Formats: sequence, C-alpha cells, structure tokens
Amino acid sequence: MPKRGLFAVVLLLTSALASCSDVPASLPATEQLAAPSTPSTPPLSPTPTPKPQPQPKAAELPRGGRQLFPAHQLVAFVGAPGSPALGPLDRDLDVRVRRLERLGASYRDGRTVLPVMELIVVTAQAAPGRDGKYRSRIDPAQIDKYLAVARRHKALLMLDVQPGQAKPLAEIRRLEPWLKQPDVGLAVDPEWEVGPGQVPGQVFGRTSGAELNAIGAYLSGLVTEHKLPEKLFVFHQLSKPIVRDEAALRTHPGVATVKSVDGIGTREQKIATYNGLTKGLPKGIRSGFKLFYSEDTRHGPLMTPAQVLAVRPRPDLVIYE
Repeated sequence: MPKRGLFAVVLLLTSALASCSDVPASLPATEQLAAPSTPSTPPLSPTPTPKPQPQPKAAELPRGGRQLFPAHQLVAFVGAPGSPALGPLDRDLDVRVRRLERLGASYRDGRTVLPVMELIVVTAQAAPGRDGKYRSRIDPAQIDKYLAVARRHKALLMLDVQPGQAKPLAEIRRLEPWLKQPDVGLAVDPEWEVGPGQVPGQVFGRTSGAELNAIGAYLSGLVTEHKLPEKLFVFHQLSKPIVRDEAALRTHPGVATVKSVDGIGTREQKIATYNGLTKGLPKGIRSGFKLFYSEDTRHGPLMTPAQVLAVRPRPDLVIYE
C-alpha cells in the first residue's frame, strides 16, 4: 500500500479510538469534579460554668454567733437526774431552765445571756465499782434527754466529769459523740480526781496545767475537724493546791477555757477565794464564779447578781448548784 493510503488508515483509526474513549483528555472548567469535602465538625459548645453553690452554713452557738466571749454572759444550773443534792437540774427540766432564763436576765449587763445546763455525767463515788475506778457513769439516754431540753431553750449543754481514779481524758473521749456537737461543752472537776489507793471525798483530788492542756488540745481538734463554734471548757477549782503548775496552762484554738472558782462561805469569804484564785490567771483563761444554794446560805444570804457582777475580773460564767 502506498504511504499516502497507509497514513489515511492510521488517521482514521486514531480518530475512532478518540471518539470511543471513556475519559476525555480534559474537561471544561465548568464540568471539572469538585474535591471531596471533609464533613464539617459542629463548633464546640463553650464549657459550662458551674453555678456557685451555697456553702453549708457554719454551725453557730445556740443563740447565734461562733465566739463565746466577750459577747456572751454564761449563767448555769448544775444537776444530775434524780439527785437534788447535786443541784437544781435533777427533774422538771423545762421548768428549771425557764427559771434559769429568768435569773440570767439579771446578768445581761450589755451582753447576750446564754443559759448553760451543766450535767454531771461521771460522778465520783466512795465505792470502787466493778472496775475499781471509784466513779459511775450516767446512762447515755439521759444525756440525749438533757440535750433535747437544752435545744428547746437554745441553751448550751455542758458535760461535767468527776473522774475518781479513772483517767480524765479517757472518760472525756467516751463523750465524743456529744462533744462534737456545736452546742455541747465540757467541765472537769479535779477535786474528785484521785490517785491509786485514794478514795474520793476522803482526800482532795488534783490535776495539773499539763493535763488540762491535753484536754484543751483534744477539744481543739474536735472544733477543727467538725468546724464547730467555740467550745466551752471549764475546770472547777476550790483551792489553790487542786491545780498544780497552773502557769503551764495555755489557750487552744477554738476553745474558751474558764476557771470556775468554787469558793464556799460568806460573801466576804467567797470574794477572798475568788481574788486569790484569779490573781495571776494565765493569759487568755477566763473566770467563773460558783454559788451554792445550800452551803452558801448556811453563812448568810446568797449573793445577788449585782454583787457577783461587781467582783473583778467580771465572771464570764456564773454557776448555781
């Protein structure tokens, strides 16, 4: 075949192949395929800001506030169930506390009066008892009963311990279910704290500044752990030898420590005892004054609230037994 004819055949074949091709060499710009798009991710919602939650209200004292002193004047009755010789809180508790409130009004003198129910929960006794510790313990149900009455009247309950031959701090730790409450304080009566071979009532018991510090530190720990208002801690003192090395006594955070001077006798004798036992009082330790319905009135009339408020330093706590 001549070259011209062969060239024509090749040209025809090339044209035919081009017309049968599935993929054109190029597409018009308007028909080109778009690149596959990545599915769009919805925008992130802003992190929600938590609404401020109200903080639980800090526990307060029965009549408001978290500090006992100097805002409050404490006035107390003492007692134990069925034991009139131990003070007026032996029965008819609501009646007795209303009487205490009326008496407390005479002590206001610019302060908020806070009634106190001092319940003797550990009582020293002349017999050794089952464990030989010369003390008896109150039924826990009675503590609950007194606490319920205190709460009805917005009063403070104070648990009093007369250790006998028992270790004071061991007896106090048993009271923790109540002491960790915001309206329960503690009192210790060291004249009833005796050593081995001694019998309460036959000798005067004793304590020391170091032992009182250990109790105060324990109470301070409860205040911190349970976020309590200031805790009342009272130690009773009848005469100077009952507290050895009192100069070592310290204050403890969250604890208001009060020395209750328990002098007995005429007005002049009681004031003399008070002056002697509050002279040189360790820094931060407050004072209390005790009146005895039976013992004091054997020597003359009971001191009036005005007479008690006139002594110096002014007693922050006045107790009637």
